[in-house]
Amino acid sequence: MTAPKTAPGRLSPRWRERGALSLLLGPSVLLIAVFVIAPACYGVYLAFTDTQLTGWAARDPQFVGLENFRHLLGSEDFLASLGRTGQFVFWSAIVGQTLLGMLAALLLRAKWLRGKGLFGSLVLLPMVVPEVVASLTWASVLSSDDSGTFNRLLAMFGSGAAAPLQDSPMLSVIIINVWRGIALAMIMFQAALEDVPDELIEASRMDGAGALQVFRYVTLPLIRGPVFLYLLLTTITTVGVFGLVYFLTQGGPGQDTELSSIYIFQRAFQYSQIGMGSAASVILLVLLMVLGLTYARLAKVKV
Repeated sequence: MTAPKTAPGRLSPRWRERGALSLLLGPSVLLIAVFVIAPACYGVYLAFTDTQLTGWAARDPQFVGLENFRHLLGSEDFLASLGRTGQFVFWSAIVGQTLLGMLAALLLRAKWLRGKGLFGSLVLLPMVVPEVVASLTWASVLSSDDSGTFNRLLAMFGSGAAAPLQDSPMLSVIIINVWRGIALAMIMFQAALEDVPDELIEASRMDGAGALQVFRYVTLPLIRGPVFLYLLLTTITTVGVFGLVYFLTQGGPGQDTELSSIYIFQRAFQYSQIGMGSAASVILLVLLMVLGLTYARLAKVKV
């Protein structure tokens, strides 16, 4: 059979579909190109220059090649910030948010749990609080003054005042970041658990498998893809956390909470070294790409 002919002067259905697709996706592609791709490319270019906000280099920046990268990879401060970022991501995102988010999703799926709506609302509440508001609120709660909420609770039990943001700054920001990130983990894991057939779970229980065995050998393999997808997303977002840590500790005391995002901000805007800050961003981007490919391979997801 021959394909139906299109009347003269009229577009074929295939061309009409392509035109409609271009019309629908065109604005989004344009916005992404202007506000994401173009700034990223410009940031990569700046990483190879000595651009500064003040001084002679601000007027006439020079191309310095890999000099910024050599300086950063030999800088103890930058390497230490990468180490602190890895620690922050591992404990707050990969361990804390993932485990507690999975636990919250399993509880919402449990038939014996009462008040699921209230429980889910309490978990989702931190997600809707802006990062700056959450940071300033927790700074007030954990204040070292006697008027701080945490110290008031300690006083009720006869304990002296404490200063968590000064004594255990990294632990404090990790706990607060976990509190903010459980909601997204719960949503993604709950959606993945809905696709697990109840028949498989019931059959496993009839064969004598306990709750942990059912989760390990039945549930977890079936939601492997969504779990690694969440790990990829939460790793990317946690590496880029800035406002939460900056408004709580500003990278201190000392350099105890100076993550890579804080380091980049300080180099680029406090010390006016735009080229150096851009180079640090590029290194961080490369590390994130390596982690993303690793997650994709572990999840056996084609990218």
